[in-house]
Amino acid sequence: MDFSLVYVTTQSKKEAEAIARALLEDHLIACANIIEPMQSLYWWEGKIEEASEAVLIVKTRASHLPVLTTRVKELHSYDCPCIVALPITDGSSDYLTWLARETA
Repeated sequence: MDFSLVYVTTQSKKEAEAIARALLEDHLIACANIIEPMQSLYWWEGKIEEASEAVLIVKTRASHLPVLTTRVKELHSYDCPCIVALPITDGSSDYLTWLARETA
């Protein structure tokens, strides 16, 4: 079974929590971590922007990524949210078993 760690930036901790709860309720993820504050600098509409954001990191099955991405876009306040997935190539077998069970 393949797993992914998904990195999402959000406008606020409150938004990150709302998205995480929805993904948990839908059993699309087993766990969410929220890191705040995070300072972002990025190109948007031809100029460099700066913002204080929160980071949402979630763990899921790779097979859930299409539905998870769609769900995050539905819940997110940004026009073009950062949603990127990284493969989990190894880890504690106990943790990966738990991750599989919670996202079944």
